[in-house]
Amino acid sequence: MRENKPYYSLRKDEIDKLHNDHRELYHEYEDIFKTIAAMIVRVVPLVTVSGAGAEGRYNMGLVIMTGIAIGTLFTIFVVPGMYLLLAAEHSKAGTEQK
Repeated sequence: MRENKPYYSLRKDEIDKLHNDHRELYHEYEDIFKTIAAMIVRVVPLVTVSGAGAEGRYNMGLVIMTGIAIGTLFTIFVVPGMYLLLAAEHSKAGTEQK
């Protein structure tokens, strides 16, 4: 695991690795957000429809859109955060037993 050093004290190879890690992370999240945006755009006609059955379609579209948004937030922020918390507790427990 890499130490948390100030950016200016890193060697060139460490800086290159850091840039590559950020670039890979950006591309992973870019694909996720493109997929989410495509799914939400496909639901917009359900929310904006008028005529017979519009109220039911509006409710269905609203549930789908909020479900996708909440699921995305949990997937990107909550799950990794909980993983970090559990991993930190697990590594502390492992070092105390030795």
